[in-house]
Amino acid sequence: MSNPTEPSEGAAGSLPEPSPDSGGLEPRTRRSSKATAKKASRAGRDLPAAIVVGLLLLAVVLTGLFWLPLAFVATVAAFGVVGCWEVSRALNGTGIDTPLVPLAVGGIAMPFSAYYGGLEALGMAFTASALLVFLWRIIEGPAKSVASITGSLFVLSWVPLMLSFAVLLLNEPRGHLLVTTMLLLVVSNDTFGYLVGVLFGKHPMAPKISPKKSWEGFAGSVAGATIVGVAAAVFLLDLPWWVGIPLAVATVAAATAGDLAESMVKRELGIKDMSNILPGHGGVMDRLDSVVFAIPVTYILTILLIPGAL
Repeated sequence: MSNPTEPSEGAAGSLPEPSPDSGGLEPRTRRSSKATAKKASRAGRDLPAAIVVGLLLLAVVLTGLFWLPLAFVATVAAFGVVGCWEVSRALNGTGIDTPLVPLAVGGIAMPFSAYYGGLEALGMAFTASALLVFLWRIIEGPAKSVASITGSLFVLSWVPLMLSFAVLLLNEPRGHLLVTTMLLLVVSNDTFGYLVGVLFGKHPMAPKISPKKSWEGFAGSVAGATIVGVAAAVFLLDLPWWVGIPLAVATVAAATAGDLAESMVKRELGIKDMSNILPGHGGVMDRLDSVVFAIPVTYILTILLIPGAL
């Protein structure tokens, strides 16, 4: 999920510009712009559509977590394949040819390997996917092969590999509660960061990458997520309260880094969203940017902080 402290950069840019001949917008264009502005949220998104899509995605994820583990794995695989397609398409637009077939194979193979074989099987699936990329590039021809292979390995690492740690987390004792806690912390990061950033944000964290993201918003994310983390540790995970503090702080740091990383990639590629496949949200990677960084961090902290894990 992308941090709402950063309004969409394309919100203002999507409005029609005055014609140089007319000196301003024509009345019909102005009415259209006002209608669009009413429909969109403050962040430049279609808020009703975003809420509906968000609730549907949440229902699918929670159903898999609590009742159908294989459905959750299949959902992770679907996100991985679509995410690979989005990033691959964006890279292809800059002249970096990243072959989709081996990326899609990796997007499916990694989550299911993690589910059935654990961390070792995930590592083997990633290695096999990387080798498939090399083989695919050799068969297709050597044109810009270094850029193609590098870009493909970047996609495999950023999307399906990191997402597959959610499956490893699910395999842990009370794994469905661990994944739920991670999602709650990411949502807390977004929500509290947005509220505090809107009310008090004055000092940008990374003005060249994400001008709207502030240090005040980050502090709000840490404070809010810490409260949620402590509550989750006590009431969901049945752990000492203090476990929720490092879990919350690390998750917020990872989620913020993931959000900034995707913003940096999109600026480098010259795009607003990875795609428009999710109404009101943009692309899958626009929603998972912070999650993909938070999942491995939660998994590592689970191993370090929770007795009996792994």
